[in-house]
Amino acid sequence: MASHDKGAGPWLVLGLPIALGLAWITQGTGVVGNDLERNIHVPDELTMPLQVQAAYNGDRIFFRYRWPAERAHVYHDMLRFEDGEWIRHGNSRAGPDPDGTYEDRVAMLVDDGGVPDFGRYGGYITVGDRMRFFSDSASPAEVIAHPHLGERLGQSDVRKYLPGTRTDQHDWRSVVDADVLATQREAGYFLDLWHWRAGRSNPIGASDDQWIGEYRNSDAGTGPYTTNWDADNNRPLWMLDPEQTGQRTLRWEDVTSGQVDFDGLYYLSEANRTDFDPDHDWQNGDVIPRRLLRDPAGSRGDIAVHGQARWEEGHWDVTLVRDMDTRSPLDDKAFREQGVYDIGIAVYRNATGSRWHYVSHPHSLGLGRHADIQAQRIDGDSPDWSDDWFEMTLFYPGQVDWPLLTSRAHAGADDIAAGMPVRPRHSEKQLALYGVEREFNDAITRQWGLTLIAGLLAMLGVTLALLPAFRPTRRGDRS
Repeated sequence: MASHDKGAGPWLVLGLPIALGLAWITQGTGVVGNDLERNIHVPDELTMPLQVQAAYNGDRIFFRYRWPAERAHVYHDMLRFEDGEWIRHGNSRAGPDPDGTYEDRVAMLVDDGGVPDFGRYGGYITVGDRMRFFSDSASPAEVIAHPHLGERLGQSDVRKYLPGTRTDQHDWRSVVDADVLATQREAGYFLDLWHWRAGRSNPIGASDDQWIGEYRNSDAGTGPYTTNWDADNNRPLWMLDPEQTGQRTLRWEDVTSGQVDFDGLYYLSEANRTDFDPDHDWQNGDVIPRRLLRDPAGSRGDIAVHGQARWEEGHWDVTLVRDMDTRSPLDDKAFREQGVYDIGIAVYRNATGSRWHYVSHPHSLGLGRHADIQAQRIDGDSPDWSDDWFEMTLFYPGQVDWPLLTSRAHAGADDIAAGMPVRPRHSEKQLALYGVEREFNDAITRQWGLTLIAGLLAMLGVTLALLPAFRPTRRGDRS
């Protein structure tokens, strides 16, 4: 009779299940949780629709935006009185504000050809190294100590900037000399930024006006809001004027209810405020906005709300208007008949701010010329909006920056170097999924490594388990 090696039994019984168990435990499932400490929060919806129209009359240009939102978020940066202290609510954070105290917004970047890469790659080119709210964002101390961003501009974070303003795309610190920045701006190497805010500008019929060069800068002049805070006494500077409004504050339960009376009182402005009264008997739940709204002035006040921007029946409908030529060539891009321009639009909704927004592909805008969006030529002072909407799909961009896209880590870097535009090659859904992948890149890479190791151990276990079965055996004597 044949004699068999009994060593295969234990290996098969113990080795194979252990190896397969390790492989199962460490397998890459692709499911990674949000991590607010690392500024990671992926929205439930990765894309959203946006409708856009444009019109002009030779003197002024109008842009209309319409997008779905479950509710209107108009409260932003609130001070709530609680047990003798004024507590701030609604500052920037990862993902949606839990109290809903972060305003909805729409922002539009405009170029007239001075920034060629913008028409091919849109807002991606403005996302540089170690941006704020990225997992590896530069520390405030680093930025404050920077000779240009900190000492000259007085900033403490890295915000949007154009690639040409840096000598090294992988180093936010490498800002070109001030004289070069000035020459770039004079040559039109900047993006015009229209910035409407539901809380900090809309109640007074205004919009903010900014531009992007080496930083996200504001136009010359004063903006539509300032800060309502007395740092020496840790309390507001102003409150609602009870003689005009019948009240000194808002109430916390009204702010967080999700209901907005656009014809009522939900903001603090120069027209309805008075000096703060420290001797008043303040009650828990009293709320005073931390932002005081004011009429913007100078170039920063060029953009206004046309008509009324309202949220109704699940949609925001916002129309902005500006002179076609503001006579501020260092702040704004002028619109002209027969001109073609590139635009990119971002929407902030669901009480989210900073980078937790939705962005569009770059699209062209034509004034009397063929383009993606045809601006309607009108004779009067107000469009009738008889033309069809231009339908866009916006997407969540995740943690994708320009240094990554132009590096060897990105498979499409050669295409970018060759000037091939992004829109014909990638859908909004694809870009959103890539953005989410980059959010969890470290965890995914680590998981892949563990899965690879476990797989090798599994193969080794199988080999060792089956090896005894292939060893030669002695044959018994035949009778």
